Amino acid sequence: MAETAVQRERAINLWSSFARKFPPIPKATELDAQPDVGVDQIGGLAAAKEEVLTYACAATDPEVYARWGTWAPSALLLIGREGVGKTLLARALATRSGTAFVRVFVPRLVLEIVHRSGQVGELLEQWSATLAEMPPLTLFFDELEFSLAEEIGARRPDLPVGPIMDFLLDLVDRSIAVEHTLVVGSTSHPDTLRRAFLSPRRFERVVEVNPLVPGDVVEALQIHERAAEQRAGHELFDAIDWLQVVGSYEEPSPGEWIRVMHAVLRRKARCEAAAETEGPVTTADLLQEVERLRKAKGRLPQPGSGIYL
Repeated sequence: MAETAVQRERAINLWSSFARKFPPIPKATELDAQPDVGVDQIGGLAAAKEEVLTYACAATDPEVYARWGTWAPSALLLIGREGVGKTLLARALATRSGTAFVRVFVPRLVLEIVHRSGQVGELLEQWSATLAEMPPLTLFFDELEFSLAEEIGARRPDLPVGPIMDFLLDLVDRSIAVEHTLVVGSTSHPDTLRRAFLSPRRFERVVEVNPLVPGDVVEALQIHERAAEQRAGHELFDAIDWLQVVGSYEEPSPGEWIRVMHAVLRRKARCEAAAETEGPVTTADLLQEVERLRKAKGRLPQPGSGIYL
């Protein structure tokens, strides 16, 4: 068996064993033992991608830092609103560094820990032991500003912030202490993120993930256009004026724009299933879907910004 396959199987077995012992882990984490997201699959974000590639050297060529009289940052913190590509960048780091990828949904983990506080000490000890045994790993703490996360209702003043912070900081410190683990965090709420996360030897390198509009958004849409056609095995789109589409509405994130594109493709699929004659996707089709999005968002008090898939 090839070495990569052995490492992949080992990562799956170790993480599965850990998850069976502690119920919060399968509910609040996911493992991708062999991520395959290249930086060329991410539209725009040139500066953020450069930071990711630089940090990847900590796994691919660690001696390079010493040759320049410096060292790798202890961890990266990606900041930017929801749907701009923070998770994709973390996956691209894992792909580039040839490591497995574990995503920790921090708000979900917080709720699980609050409900199962009796296991915290044992979980932390086993966390360290499992990471030490795992093959090289990229660990992604998704949404460190847990109390403002939309998935747990946003703005949760009822949460015991002090004990939760003690737990999360211990978890982060234990993760960074594992030599073969790259650690990345993210937040959509940098203005209120607790400064303790930014202490020396924690998330000491902050990377802003801020797509340029319209250029980065158009590039992302064109990447997903090609990917959809590759999956389908034939052309799906007419000559799209992506600049016109993106320029018609300034509010959406790249993630929402991708969802707009897939909403049009799904409508085409439904029409075909109903035996209706459908042509390729046009600029007019996309503009019509943008108008649907605009109306829907207008009826929501705090619309989400989607997920950049």
